Amino acid sequence: MTATVRLRAPSSFIASLLCAAALLFAVAAAATAIVSRSTVNYQTPEVTLVRGDGKRVSLARELDDGRPVLLNFIFTTCSSICPLTSRTLEEFQSKLGSEAVKVHLMSISIDPEQDTPARLTEYAQKFHAGPGWQYYTGTVAASVTAQKAFDVYRGEKMSHTPVTLMRAAPGRPWLRIEGFVTPDELVHDYHNLLVSP
Repeated sequence: MTATVRLRAPSSFIASLLCAAALLFAVAAAATAIVSRSTVNYQTPEVTLVRGDGKRVSLARELDDGRPVLLNFIFTTCSSICPLTSRTLEEFQSKLGSEAVKVHLMSISIDPEQDTPARLTEYAQKFHAGPGWQYYTGTVAASVTAQKAFDVYRGEKMSHTPVTLMRAAPGRPWLRIEGFVTPDELVHDYHNLLVSP
């Protein structure tokens, strides 16, 4: 007589495996996603935002402080696109080394009702934001106006897409990067932008 032994994996173990597989699939999909680039001119709206330090600031003045600008739109409770794009900016900043202070990185919240300056500061720390990387919130109207001005408004936060905008200097056109760009590609785009006429 032969005894049959059945091994049963705990459901939490199976759930963990499924989550890990889903995460690997998402990372692979992001890595193979198509990234598109275009040159665009935008009119900066006259809106007031609140910087992570609590100071009320003009978006136009923040963008036009003389440094090259790298701009994106995030929200702190996002669990998909924002952590990936924020990690990319973190690595971009790291790869630039001492040159990073010459670039103004700006992340504007698309969920200003939840993203207080304190919450943005906590988020900035999570991604090791250096002194040149600032986060902004404000009123819903100001956030929507900024999103519409840079053609990233998608109606509600869960519909947002990964877009990174880069400009060499005030008055110059913007490089619009749609998709999940790598840190190395972003550094390459940045250096090309600085030398382009």
